[in-house]
Amino acid sequence: MKITIIGFGVVGRGLAKVLYKKKDELEKNYGEFRVVAICDRSGAIIDEDGVDLKEAIEVKEKTGKLINHKKAKKVDVLDVIRNVKSDVVVEVTPSNLETGEPAKTYILESFKNKKHVVTANKGPLALYYKELVEEAKKNNVYFRYEATVGGAMPIINLAKENLAGNKILAIRGILNGTTNYILTKMEKEKVDFETALKEAQELGYAEANPSQDVDGLDTAAKIVILANSIMNLNKTIKDVKIKGIRKITPEALFLANKRGYTIKLIGEIKEGYLIVEPMLVPIESPLNVKGTLNVAMFETDLAKEVVVVGRGAGAEETASAILSDLIWIKKRLS
Repeated sequence: MKITIIGFGVVGRGLAKVLYKKKDELEKNYGEFRVVAICDRSGAIIDEDGVDLKEAIEVKEKTGKLINHKKAKKVDVLDVIRNVKSDVVVEVTPSNLETGEPAKTYILESFKNKKHVVTANKGPLALYYKELVEEAKKNNVYFRYEATVGGAMPIINLAKENLAGNKILAIRGILNGTTNYILTKMEKEKVDFETALKEAQELGYAEANPSQDVDGLDTAAKIVILANSIMNLNKTIKDVKIKGIRKITPEALFLANKRGYTIKLIGEIKEGYLIVEPMLVPIESPLNVKGTLNVAMFETDLAKEVVVVGRGAGAEETASAILSDLIWIKKRLS
């Protein structure tokens, strides 16, 4: 399988590291996974015989730009999609929750050129899910996006494959590790929101501008993807009622604890409604996970409640979900 990677930030490099590290094991179990092109904003490395992943990672991590690689050229991403012979495009550029660009254009162009797509990018799916899925179908290509929700956690594939035949009545969960870390810190150490946020930023859990996380937008994008892909709703991020965690105080957490509850930022899909807001969660509930962990609970007609817990972010964790989608496609192309 020939792969083009678009975006070589934390997630793109995470995937390259996993493909390099597991090369022999993957080849033995599934056949060859050969990366023939890697693009970032500065340019692209293209090699039909396979890009030297170790070298590409080193150049990017030392210099910040792929163009500094001896084989790199200044070339437009759309030209790479159109002209480089590959089976799958892995789209892992930064998420844009306002326009979904440039990822949306890259994905549609890949479909037009009969290339399967695996993405970790929430933006286009939170805004244009229906259009993207229909275009993939029209062009008879696979479109996989397990990595858009919950990092390493198999949420979408679990619901669609392992719980096939079940009617999923509701989905709720903690889908953002940054907010969970902040609330856990506030609860355990009785510190205020600003202090907990500052520590989350120092540890690299929160961005310099943390609004996507703490104001609930990241969770909202994820529940839109779950609502559309698992429950066949046709929603966008504009349909979600969103409230973040900035107003939560240590006192509110203390009072909740006294009554046998904690407070968590929960994303919920129930009876067609999509909500993201801080909610009271019983202390003994499976939804009460700590630190940066994520959790998703499915309420189903046959299997009743099914819960999956795991790491919702991180380079290797997200690469794990991308790799599972690549293997899924590879099996169908064999």
